[in-house]
Amino acid sequence: MVDVGFDKHFRVNHSQSEFSSGEGNHINGIENFWSFTKRRLNKFNGIKVNFPLHLKECEWRYDNPVPKMEKELIKLLKNSDSLLKIKDFLV
Repeated sequence: MVDVGFDKHFRVNHSQSEFSSGEGNHINGIENFWSFTKRRLNKFNGIKVNFPLHLKECEWRYDNPVPKMEKELIKLLKNSDSLLKIKDFLV
């Protein structure tokens, strides 16, 4: 989202009462991403170093919601034999 697709951007001209081009081009997606990112970064009271890395983490978290991450983690744990028999505790 942040570093890919920069050459595929389209404009939505709000001054002409255009809020969607009719071809699926609108700003709701990016507004949703920035809202998520601002809420996440506010927890740190501002980012002074490594902002691009924090932004990249926000992008990853935005694209991988918690339920999806939980499923992946459970799958990894079930497939691992070296984690103190954690498989026995999973449903």
